[in-house]
Amino acid sequence: MITYLIIDDEPIAHDIVKGYCDMLPNMKLMKHCYDALEALEYLREHTVHLTFLDLNMPKLKGFEFLKTLSVPPKVIVTTAYQEHALEGYELNIIDYLLKPFSFERFLKAVNKAALPVNEELNPKIDLTEDERIFLYSDKKHYQVQVSDIKYVEAAGNYTKVVLIKSQLIVREKLSNVLNLLSPDMFIQVHKSFIVSKSHIEVIEGNRIIIQGQQIPIGRMYKEKVLSSLDL
Repeated sequence: MITYLIIDDEPIAHDIVKGYCDMLPNMKLMKHCYDALEALEYLREHTVHLTFLDLNMPKLKGFEFLKTLSVPPKVIVTTAYQEHALEGYELNIIDYLLKPFSFERFLKAVNKAALPVNEELNPKIDLTEDERIFLYSDKKHYQVQVSDIKYVEAAGNYTKVVLIKSQLIVREKLSNVLNLLSPDMFIQVHKSFIVSKSHIEVIEGNRIIIQGQQIPIGRMYKEKVLSSLDL
């Protein structure tokens, strides 16, 4: 379960973010905060995994609020002002959403936040084999259980995600899909392939076999692959 706050002085922004979150599994709203001081008071006694943070608020601006937190939760910025993006990434935000943003763009940000990108800042979030992510394919959002992913293959401007019983063609770069997957569970073995460690059956020379499918190990990746698998 990902717990979250919405910090924004505009009620309509709360409605949009909560509406999007209600469409996703494992998202639990803890509090609506209409200024940063209200959020500070809440975070003194509670912890959350994620905040959706507006920047241009009265009393205390969004980034000023963020700088006051010694151990901040993960942050997705939601703002109408794109000129603050660089400062945001310097503060280790997860993503920077420009209003108005689509559900598809929102979904990409939440998928990033679901990964343990900085376990020291937020040790409670972890992606397990029971976790699910959303992948956009054929104009639909498919909910995929992480443990069902066998391997991922680059296919031109698309990426093929091969599951136990099916496959999805996603209009994303391989690197973008890799960012959605935990490095504890997946590893890139070739410029065109990512594999699930748990689905590897055989490693022979410069190839990996997963249910009869032979996947090459790139020369530049081999040392990392062997080290990751303790070989």
